[in-house]
Amino acid sequence: MAYVMVDIEADGPIPGDFSMVCFGAVIVEPELSRTFYGQLKPISEKYIPEALAVSGFSRTDCLKFDDPAEVMDAFHCWLVENCQGRMTFVSDNNGFDWQFINWYFHHFLGQNPFGFSSTNLGSLYKGLQRDMFVNFKHLRRTKHTHHPVDDARGNAEALLQMQQLGLKIRWS
Repeated sequence: MAYVMVDIEADGPIPGDFSMVCFGAVIVEPELSRTFYGQLKPISEKYIPEALAVSGFSRTDCLKFDDPAEVMDAFHCWLVENCQGRMTFVSDNNGFDWQFINWYFHHFLGQNPFGFSSTNLGSLYKGLQRDMFVNFKHLRRTKHTHHPVDDARGNAEALLQMQQLGLKIRWS
């Protein structure tokens, strides 16, 4: 089983009406060296300037990014090359990140290689600590920069720290 930590940046709250600006993925393993990064051209005229500003890109920048179908196909190929067997999608805020990745995969490729489920990193930590009020973010080593590869790497570091704290993780 492969755990794939994903982080996305978007220009609004929902896919379809708004666009995924960029995303990053890291295969969770001690080296954290296998990464993917994609920048996607907008799929909609709609965007919220404040949401887009989080990514650090302007709308003009985004209009020069890659075709979303090509990016999603490249991500799919990267996943196939880097993951053996079942893949588990993990993110800090899977309610947000998952909806964009899932929508984009289904819209552009007709299927999602992750299947129909995802795992929320914060919920894992709350369960591990048996406390609904704790936060895992102190376990990150990589600074949270809103560059999705940095953020996915920091979250992968946190998941590896959770393993050291007793979380059972089955590797492929």
